[in-house]
Amino acid sequence: MNKFRMQQAALGLALACVLGLAQAQTPATPDDSLFRALGGLPVIERVVQDFMDNMLADARIRHTFDNSNVKRVREKLVEQFCQLSGGGCVYTGDPMREVHQGLKLSNADFNALVEDLQLAMDKNGIPSRTQNRLLALLAPMQRETVSR
Repeated sequence: MNKFRMQQAALGLALACVLGLAQAQTPATPDDSLFRALGGLPVIERVVQDFMDNMLADARIRHTFDNSNVKRVREKLVEQFCQLSGGGCVYTGDPMREVHQGLKLSNADFNALVEDLQLAMDKNGIPSRTQNRLLALLAPMQRETVSR
């Protein structure tokens, strides 16, 4: 191989290494498609407000909020929904198991909560498919919140 071809090969290899390192150091773009499908933060805030109103009016579960700071619950739900949907928010609340400890929530309570959330999303025009995507992310929390 002549000197020119060796220089080209070395340059090509060096370029490939540099590009590979640059790509390896570029963080992956988070998937915010659900966040966008929900309508972004303004719609999430409205959904959470309607969700809270529904739960506080729901005779099946409103008693679970008797000793709660409703404003804080609302703020943490917005953070949680935003983070789960890829909106770039960070949930700063306590772990679900800790928050719900001692409430003795049942599967029926959890199902009532889901119904109240679905009603809030319906009210805000969230399509069923988008609702299902969010609910699928929330469903695993049932194990952390239901204790009976």
